[in-house]
Amino acid sequence: QVQLVESGGGLVQAGGSLRLSCVGSGITFKINAISWHRQAPGKQRELVASIDSGDNTNYVDSVKGRFIISRDNAKNTVTLQMNSLKPEDTAVYYCCVVGRPDVSPYTSQYWGQGTQVTVSS
Repeated sequence: QVQLVESGGGLVQAGGSLRLSCVGSGITFKINAISWHRQAPGKQRELVASIDSGDNTNYVDSVKGRFIISRDNAKNTVTLQMNSLKPEDTAVYYCCVVGRPDVSPYTSQYWGQGTQVTVSS
């Protein structure tokens, strides 16, 4: 069974930083693409950042230069370092993996439960 558990969300003032973590079980992060998405109230979920199996990264324009996605293969963890936070970054942040679980040959998409990030002005 694949589980993704996010942590690190919270309330921060504008200009501050937060570090989100996503720990996976049942699926090996280093061979799969991992991404962070966010959904603000009344808005569609959007892709924020992604990292592939070759450690190539991609960011939505609104976070470029402020957010950094990285992985720790030994801990099967992906983090999202968020700096210079803005009120418009307020959202629920979700970790997502597209890949094959350790015990299945089939590729699927898996989501964590989400962690709330609130940036006050």
